[in-house]
Amino acid sequence: MAQLNQQEYNDHFRNSYETTPYYQQGRSWNDYEPAYKYGYDQYGANSGRRFEDVESDLERGWEATKANSRLAWSEAKEAVRDGWHRLERAMPGDADGDGR
Repeated sequence: MAQLNQQEYNDHFRNSYETTPYYQQGRSWNDYEPAYKYGYDQYGANSGRRFEDVESDLERGWEATKANSRLAWSEAKEAVRDGWHRLERAMPGDADGDGR
């Protein structure tokens, strides 16, 4: 899959999630980590597809996947997308053909 292992991926987001535009004051790593993990796992499961093409499927799966996160899908979606695109950028070429 991606040329980025899960530990490097987690470390990147753990060190930067509080500076993202979607970060909500009062939320912790424990709220965001499941969203990034979901993005990581689902990118691999949907290889070659665009985030936008599977977004409704991801939304349906979030409640069962979010563990102890307090984020609703509307709050988690951008973190999942951010994680998805980080993996996509680690791939050689444009894996899903969307120019990102």
